[in-house]
Amino acid sequence: MAISKYFATLLIILFLSLGAHAETITIKPDAPDRYVVQKGDTLWHISARFLNTPWLWPKIWQVNPAIGNPHLIYPGDIIFLTYDADGRPILTLHRGRPTVKLSPEARPSRIDEAISVIPLDAIQQFLTNSRVVSKEEYDKAPYIVAFQNDRVIASTTDKAYIRGVPEDIKQSKFSIIRLGEAFRDPSRNNEILGYETIEVAGVTLDKLGDPASFIISGVERETLAGDRLFSILNDAFSKSYSPHAPKQETDGQIIAVLDGVSRIGQFHVVVLNLGEEDGMELGHVLGIFQSGREVKDKFSEKFGGETVTLPDEKAGLVLVFRVFEKVSYALVMRAERDIRVYDRAANPE
Repeated sequence: MAISKYFATLLIILFLSLGAHAETITIKPDAPDRYVVQKGDTLWHISARFLNTPWLWPKIWQVNPAIGNPHLIYPGDIIFLTYDADGRPILTLHRGRPTVKLSPEARPSRIDEAISVIPLDAIQQFLTNSRVVSKEEYDKAPYIVAFQNDRVIASTTDKAYIRGVPEDIKQSKFSIIRLGEAFRDPSRNNEILGYETIEVAGVTLDKLGDPASFIISGVERETLAGDRLFSILNDAFSKSYSPHAPKQETDGQIIAVLDGVSRIGQFHVVVLNLGEEDGMELGHVLGIFQSGREVKDKFSEKFGGETVTLPDEKAGLVLVFRVFEKVSYALVMRAERDIRVYDRAANPE
């Protein structure tokens, strides 16, 4: 599979991009000497068994040249933690079971799949059915002006008439979207950073013209006149990130949580008020911090009831997997307490 092949280069990218960083690696006190990879494991959570900073895994990864595709990790493989002559930790991989030949002529191959870096099923819907657009971008997009037979609401196989479709379009399949929640930045006087979009349906081009006609398919919810035509998202970019801390000082906030949850925990998706213009990249790892409470000092005669601000407390870690101009989507990889909207997002400690 393409996903499995991708991981053959992933750890090499990680090693090259992180090897020069000055971040300190610390081994967990209860780290095992060995770990057998299980189905459903991810690279992040395996490394979290050994390291306090899971994204620094490549700095202590030692390739075994005797193993084919040593950067691919499969269920049943064994990861060993050892130390070199200088006491530096090393992680090595041993194949837990051999590859198989399906025929005498076939090359040896795995019958299972390599593990992923993070749980892809937690973010898949946000890779293919979610985007952030500006109001201007939305207003300029082609729009449904009417439906066949004067329908008010359309469903699968109905015909939609859409204006503003370019005559030179190459593709035949598109998405119909509707404007959703506005993402506002509390640190910038509630400036609107973009709008979440709602995937309404898929359509297939029937005939060009003004208006052009499309056949509706894959309905997610009721389709209405005024809904907009956008290109289908290509999720190829979703496999191109590698976990790493930002090189620059980063300071932002969680401004929303996706998928309708009220309490934010592990594997929930949050929206950050940090985007491409702030230097965000796919794979950036950020710490989440909760602002310290203000309390009255009732016990000091010297300060006489002075208000004291308690230190910020670390609440978890997130990994950025979608980056837009002014916002990013991030997956909560670790939640040490309930994470809240408006918690601070900054360089991990």
